[in-house]
Amino acid sequence: MRKFILGTDWWTDCDDAVAVRLIARFVKEKKAQLLGVGLNAAMEYSGASLMGFMREEGLGDVPVGIDLEATDFGRNPAYQKHLAETTGMPITNRDLPDAVRLYRRILADATEKIEIMEIGYFQVITAVLESGPDDISEKTGLELFKEKVKKVWAMAGKWDGDGEKENNFCRNPRSRVAGEAFCRLCPVPVTFLGWEVGVNVLTGGHLKDGDLLHQIMKDHGSENGRHSWDPMLVLMALNGNEEAAGYKTVRGFASVDADTGANHFREDSHGPHRYVVKIWENEAYQKQINALL
Repeated sequence: MRKFILGTDWWTDCDDAVAVRLIARFVKEKKAQLLGVGLNAAMEYSGASLMGFMREEGLGDVPVGIDLEATDFGRNPAYQKHLAETTGMPITNRDLPDAVRLYRRILADATEKIEIMEIGYFQVITAVLESGPDDISEKTGLELFKEKVKKVWAMAGKWDGDGEKENNFCRNPRSRVAGEAFCRLCPVPVTFLGWEVGVNVLTGGHLKDGDLLHQIMKDHGSENGRHSWDPMLVLMALNGNEEAAGYKTVRGFASVDADTGANHFREDSHGPHRYVVKIWENEAYQKQINALL
């Protein structure tokens, strides 16, 4: 069974919640195992709302870590307070372990290679890569990655043009620096799903009253459906094969400008990075995701 870590901003958008439900479906059917979740944005109700939703989705035993410093992304989550109250999860962000230490512990304890799905900002995963030996492991983060991580699947970038800007890379100085370092340091293959892939695929609009995910989307203002960046990324990752999931890939070297957050790509058949291009009509991805929700 393939094993994953999920990184999520669980910020102002609701497509993260759609993605978590998809993961929960695969875990329930024993098609995947979720070893941990890293919160890389810390709003007031981030921990309580995420963990409450995970518990309702059957993922209550999965550990969650957080970057407590990640409070500088701006905006106000439209659904988190209501979700935290609805699920009655009596925790605060400070009750959660540090996400970098959680990742290091999961990697150190892994007996086989795992995969990472990143649908948020990159400062946690980059901090793991830059981490040194500690009480968890005598190995550096880079060494742990080389030994214990098979691949990273990331929703980030806008790859239909050079020098484009997308939120997960360019949101603020923290995300820009982290995105640059991740592309430069990550020693394992990375497949990116960009903004242009998910923007015209709307999912979740068929959900009904009484469904917690429907309430999340309604509170967000997306009860008729939301762009599917994060669910398309996790579904591709859970599938494990880009072509089978409905994409062709472009291979090469991705990079991010640490000052502007602009992403660039140099094609090379031997490069460690890929970005995906849809080969199906939008409705095919929509139907696939909605059927699983």
